[in-house]
Amino acid sequence: MKKSFWITFLCSLMLAACSREEWMKPPGGEGSKAVFVLQCADYEGEDVPSRLVTSKGRTYDRVVFYVADEAGRVVTNLKGFYDYAASEIHLEGLQEGDYTLLVLGIRGDAGQDGVSIRELNNVSEPWLIFPAQLSKPLEADYFYSRTSFSVSRKPGVDGAEIIVSAPGQIVQRRIAGRVDFSFAFRNPYVRTAVVHKEVIWDAVSFYTTLSGDGSLSDEVDMQPVVWPLDSVASFCLPPASGEVPLQGAVTVLTRDYRKNQIERTYDFTVDSLVSNRIYRVHTPVVHPDDKAGVMFVTPMAYEEGGHAKILQDEERKEIYTDTRQRSFDTSQPLQVEITDDGRLHMRFYSPRDLSDVLVRARFPSVSDEYIDLAYFDTVPAFADFYGQIPLFTSECMYRTVSGKWIKVPPQPLTAALDASYEVISGDAYWEKLQAIRHGWKVTFNLYGGDPDQPNGGPAGNWMGIRPVHCREVVAFFLNFTYMIDMQEHEDILRANEDRLYGNGGVTDKVSAETVLKQMRQPRSLRVGLVYTGNGVLGLGGGDVFGAYQGAWLSHYTDTYACEVMFHELGHVMGYSHDSAFTYGPWAQELMNQFYVDHLYLMPIDSPDYLKSKQSPALYK
Repeated sequence: MKKSFWITFLCSLMLAACSREEWMKPPGGEGSKAVFVLQCADYEGEDVPSRLVTSKGRTYDRVVFYVADEAGRVVTNLKGFYDYAASEIHLEGLQEGDYTLLVLGIRGDAGQDGVSIRELNNVSEPWLIFPAQLSKPLEADYFYSRTSFSVSRKPGVDGAEIIVSAPGQIVQRRIAGRVDFSFAFRNPYVRTAVVHKEVIWDAVSFYTTLSGDGSLSDEVDMQPVVWPLDSVASFCLPPASGEVPLQGAVTVLTRDYRKNQIERTYDFTVDSLVSNRIYRVHTPVVHPDDKAGVMFVTPMAYEEGGHAKILQDEERKEIYTDTRQRSFDTSQPLQVEITDDGRLHMRFYSPRDLSDVLVRARFPSVSDEYIDLAYFDTVPAFADFYGQIPLFTSECMYRTVSGKWIKVPPQPLTAALDASYEVISGDAYWEKLQAIRHGWKVTFNLYGGDPDQPNGGPAGNWMGIRPVHCREVVAFFLNFTYMIDMQEHEDILRANEDRLYGNGGVTDKVSAETVLKQMRQPRSLRVGLVYTGNGVLGLGGGDVFGAYQGAWLSHYTDTYACEVMFHELGHVMGYSHDSAFTYGPWAQELMNQFYVDHLYLMPIDSPDYLKSKQSPALYK
């Protein structure tokens, strides 16, 4: 059954829900039948030429229609309904004469606008009433049409034939007008740093009443009002009365990377607002930072840049196991460089976001001082950012470390060859990363395994490491290399020095100082994923390190998982199973327990950053 609405005109307008099949039954009296197809016209002033669009698929939420006679009186002895699916008005029971079809279509909730719709007895009566106090733009769309048609009788062989002379298509036009606001920015980083935009309307008069015949009346003054432009750039308003232009101002509030806010206001004027027309207010924003060269990367700028992330589940094994593309030093997890084509490249080996990040660079050809090159509200976890540096494309102003502003003409790409960088951040997380003074270099290795296979393609005691494991590798080794410089860690080693022994057994004493030197010396590790099918949980020695999947998932809180990790680290440090550093107290009691107990102090202090246990990329 199709959704249909019957309109019966008796003494007053009455609505009933009936099926189209019911309507098609003989009415039981003489009279003609007529079908009118509704179409919606575009706004005048659209970017595309004006065209008619059938409302099919753009269904009205409410349709009200009347048929009036030559004298303007509403005809009361008709049946009709609006077919929402076909966008058609069906009428039955028309007698000879000249008529006018009045149609009001609404998309949206008129109640939200405070709009009222009155019953009509005559076309001259008020029909649609807008609120007297317009405190916000209209949310619904309101369409109106007035169409003349006639009904006549023509003699025929089988009797009189009833003829309806009417357009088959009725063009509906919007009652309201629309004002569109747009902005142009000279510096894209100013645009993405907008905090707030608003429009301030001067006092203006609007019509509030649409009569059945389409005439507008009842003027009301809208007092100066402020409407936000942050999420909405178009406003629908009732037609303005008279020929007085609409005037107002737009205000743009931005912030800069040094946390200053800057407000600019621009006046505008548009022609008097009429029905079914778009008016455009375009504002070229002139801003103090138009010539600023710093790359101010707000969350909006970052999102619009479409920047990738490293070590994501979809990353191919040929990429994350290629040491030229994926490797990092735990003491420098945020990698900064300028590419050959003049782009700033920042890659972040971190499970956590980093906020409040200022990148400075020193170019000997520019200044002896570092200049502010880029500022990031947030560098996301595992970010892989590329952005064109204005320094190489245009003349810009830059702030130096001493606070001076210098004008720098466009530099050749060769200027980057002698550049040096420093990163400043007020984030407490950055302070922890900076505390990693003795970094280990980490890469990822398959060791013959195949991560594309459901079982990891085991090869001996190895299986294919996947990005979900690589992310945990980053977390663990950031924590481990942070731990080795913790004073609490050094204290526990010295307090248990008498329990530390080397490959010669319990009499082969090893000093805490020796262990600290071994842990703090530069090392490179090729990290893989251990296959447990042969009863092996971990592998380590030299530059080789690996652990089973469960250990990578549980190292935060599970002392047994940590025991496996530190056992293999003991091998990496050169110790055998006869030492305290594998099956002895260093791995099985001191380090594993220390790691778990002091996790809250470490850079990656929770498994909730990665949520690896919930990853569908894990091996089953």
